[in-house]
Amino acid sequence: MSQKIVIVGGVAAGMSFATRYRRLNETAEITVIEKGPYVSFANCGLPYHISEVISDRDELLVVDEIDLKQHFNLNILTNHEVIKIEPNQQEVIIKNLNQEFNLSYDKLILATGAKPIQLDIPGLKDHPGAFTLRDIPDMDKIINYLKQHRPQSAVVIGGGFIGLEMVENLKHLDLTVSLVEMAPQVLLPFDEEMALFAELTLKEHGVTIFTNNHVVKLADKKAYLNNGEVIDADLLIMAVGVLPESNLAQEAGIKTGFKNGIVVDEKFQTSHKNIYAIGDVALVSHRITQEPVLIPLASPANRQGRQLADILSGHQKVYRGSLGTSILKLFNNTFASTGLNQRQLQDYETKAVYLFANHHVSYYPGAKEIALKVIFNPETETIYGAQAVGEAGVDKRIDVLATAIIAGMKVTDLQELELAYAPPFGAAKDIINYVGYVAENVLNETTKQLPFQDLKSALKNGYQLVDTRKPAEILKTGQIENSLEIPLGKLRENLHNLDKTKPVIVYCYSGGRSFNAERLLRQAGFEVYNLAGSFALQLLFNLTKGSDEIEMQS
Repeated sequence: MSQKIVIVGGVAAGMSFATRYRRLNETAEITVIEKGPYVSFANCGLPYHISEVISDRDELLVVDEIDLKQHFNLNILTNHEVIKIEPNQQEVIIKNLNQEFNLSYDKLILATGAKPIQLDIPGLKDHPGAFTLRDIPDMDKIINYLKQHRPQSAVVIGGGFIGLEMVENLKHLDLTVSLVEMAPQVLLPFDEEMALFAELTLKEHGVTIFTNNHVVKLADKKAYLNNGEVIDADLLIMAVGVLPESNLAQEAGIKTGFKNGIVVDEKFQTSHKNIYAIGDVALVSHRITQEPVLIPLASPANRQGRQLADILSGHQKVYRGSLGTSILKLFNNTFASTGLNQRQLQDYETKAVYLFANHHVSYYPGAKEIALKVIFNPETETIYGAQAVGEAGVDKRIDVLATAIIAGMKVTDLQELELAYAPPFGAAKDIINYVGYVAENVLNETTKQLPFQDLKSALKNGYQLVDTRKPAEILKTGQIENSLEIPLGKLRENLHNLDKTKPVIVYCYSGGRSFNAERLLRQAGFEVYNLAGSFALQLLFNLTKGSDEIEMQS
């Protein structure tokens, strides 16, 4: 007798499971139930069709429903909704328009995904241009509103990946765009200092940012913020995050956990026999901490669908967790991260290194700088996470680091990676190799870094601050106030200008020259520290936060 497989949800995880399971089980009876009108669509591409960067709407339909039925012999029920699970009877109750019917299963796969968080803002229901974005019908509503009402202003609530993608694409439509984020920063997967690159990018493209703020009411197409400001909001996009679409599972008594994500084991089995959960609705273990987490990303969802199909086909596989590797295009810059940030690692012992290097050799035209932060355990050398920003080459580097984490490589092992090199593509010593070099220097105390957060207190305690850049660089960008200007090439002849009884902090633009200065000074008998993140990070703070951090002078 053939197996009856019922899948609830037909997008990334659900359809990945369905097609893989069919390849391994030709005689199975596979039914996919999707409450929306489309299956296998590219929800990650929705913001880009709103701006017509992706011009053809049909391009968002990854595989045509008819092709799926013909190629894989799937029974696909779009515009059908499972309204109840009967675990004891191994049945689901399905509603289509005003009709209800029962469907039995041998295995039930819950791939219901996640739903946008709905805000309860006074005046929201009366605003004709307020939307969330989850699927193609949501996208169509936004596009229709843009065409019919031609808004001049837009407010995006939420500074995560979807929110920032919407900001960029609305700017492409020449709208005046404001971004409101309740947290102190945008891009919460990043640490604050790395997220500042995103704030700077937004400001450079004319986006007004309100962090530490939320909308308290809407009236007359205006948004009223808790700080008292009022901003125009002809169009309002709510992108404050998602929650697992797990109501169906909860009503059936299936165990849920953090934020009502469905609890599963390493084979995606729920608390009920013959019921499995995959994708955004499921709680999975984090690859580093092994703690249950929600990672609503397309790549893990697709992998989970395939792996569950293998497991239910008798293959000996288990899911080993996810890193949450993610990437964002924001105007001219790319932002990518993998693993955990230092804020998430507060209970762990960590060290971090910052590097600034071109994505390929500087003498080949078009070199673009990458800013990279890598976090690791100083005892075990385990790589915990990384964040990278730049106009080019960011995806390659974050993918290498994600691979290194999965492979269990030590941070110092990155020195040995043999990465492809030619002038148009990289450097003989790639920025990834330099992570290993710098980490080793930190670990064996060849360098002693001063965290950028400690600079202000160190200066108050009388530390000497030395800028080792050339005068032309300082003239162009300014410097940290009260710095002594001693270029690296003239440091040996100016040692007498430094007080050996006081510690010295050295910096350049990226940390390389100041490391050379640190080594020279230490061997000359000074207590010396290299400023982590060097001048590049301090300049970023100044450009985004003003003089609240460290005073700068021209």
